[in-house]
Amino acid sequence: MTTQKVDHDHEVDSRLIQNENKYYAKASRINYYDLVIESAHNSTLVDADGNEYIDLLASASAINVGHTNEKVVKAIQEQAEKLIHYTPAYFHHRPGQELAERLAKLVPGSEKQVVFSNSGSEANDAIIKFARGYTGRQYIVSFMDSYHGSTYGSMTLSGVSLNMTRKMGPMLPGVVHVPYPDLYRRYQGETEHDVAVRYFEEFKRPFESFLPADEVACVLIEPIQGDGGIRKAPEEYMQLVYKFCHDNGILFAVDEINQGMGRTGQMWSYQQFENIELDLMSVGKSLASGMPLSATIGKKEIMESLDSPAHTFTTAGNPICCAASLATLDVLEEEDLLEKSATDGIYAEQRFLEMQKQFPEIGDVRMYGLDGGIELVKDQKTKEPNPDFANKVIYYAFQHGVVMITLKGNILRFQPPLVITHDELEKALDVLEDAFAAAENDQVVIPSNEKIGW
Repeated sequence: MTTQKVDHDHEVDSRLIQNENKYYAKASRINYYDLVIESAHNSTLVDADGNEYIDLLASASAINVGHTNEKVVKAIQEQAEKLIHYTPAYFHHRPGQELAERLAKLVPGSEKQVVFSNSGSEANDAIIKFARGYTGRQYIVSFMDSYHGSTYGSMTLSGVSLNMTRKMGPMLPGVVHVPYPDLYRRYQGETEHDVAVRYFEEFKRPFESFLPADEVACVLIEPIQGDGGIRKAPEEYMQLVYKFCHDNGILFAVDEINQGMGRTGQMWSYQQFENIELDLMSVGKSLASGMPLSATIGKKEIMESLDSPAHTFTTAGNPICCAASLATLDVLEEEDLLEKSATDGIYAEQRFLEMQKQFPEIGDVRMYGLDGGIELVKDQKTKEPNPDFANKVIYYAFQHGVVMITLKGNILRFQPPLVITHDELEKALDVLEDAFAAAENDQVVIPSNEKIGW
């Protein structure tokens, strides 16, 4: 099947971006292609030139219930008319009270409490604070290829880009990184069990040589790595790490900022695994449909280990953001978007697997609901990453009305709003199929010499 090229004029986009580049520091944006988003609704983006696109990124998984969702917009408008802001650092407002209770009850297990922040980065900073405060221990274990944010604490936890540490050291002390399991790049003849055991041995290595387990406050993991390539840890590996934490008095913390809020077909991605009760969890992005709000949710006794003002912010828990979050949670439930994500994800996975038979550059297809990482390689045997091919695919898609980016240079990030219609999904997948063919036949010219992606 062949999709017709959309005749996009980017005159206004280009002019606006050229002017912006005089004033907007390059450290704040990852370069892909020139797109100025003027408006959006559900899964459709409109640029400054009036061109329309199907969104397969959902603002980095921050718009799970769709752009300008009617219920969310109404909640924002009604709250703005009553109270735009008064800092929860001193007093109270009802949207924040309602949201704290609702989030605490949305996490299974023992009684939970909540603190609000402005961003996912700050929510992960809170995990550091509460883990250290509760345990009296200093060390935090995180994972290579993880992304946890851009504040000093959260960027120290991250392990996905050299530019997150370059020229900015020393980083926060007491953070140790271990490898995250990669089921795609397994040794010849290895089973999933073998991979789980091998990576667990790597996980334990620091504890056997320089990291006293009784001085470790918590292990922070993305059950499904986001910016690391949409990679899910093996079930057995997750259980081994979980048991190790409990055996050694180490808190088990999960980052649900990218993968939570129904993205994977479950409310939280850690629910993809059996019988795990977390100690601490960070949530953001789609929590308030992209409004600046995040939360750290933890067991009550852990959250009571610190006193004010250990984690207070003037604008965290803003009432408009809290109202948007309450409406977002309503939409997830009322429109049964978790089930829709699971069902649509199965369909998308089947389409990508069919494409894989046709295009040898598709090395691995990882789909968990509407949450996909499509890894592109030069050769399926060597599994050498193929960023040039990936860049051509996303640029062709952009030229034909589909917005998608890459992770780690060679992995397509497939995270459309969960409200995407079947027709939109079908059309977007058709465009990607044509993109693979055009890239394979060297029919895509990328007009930029700048580095694309991470």
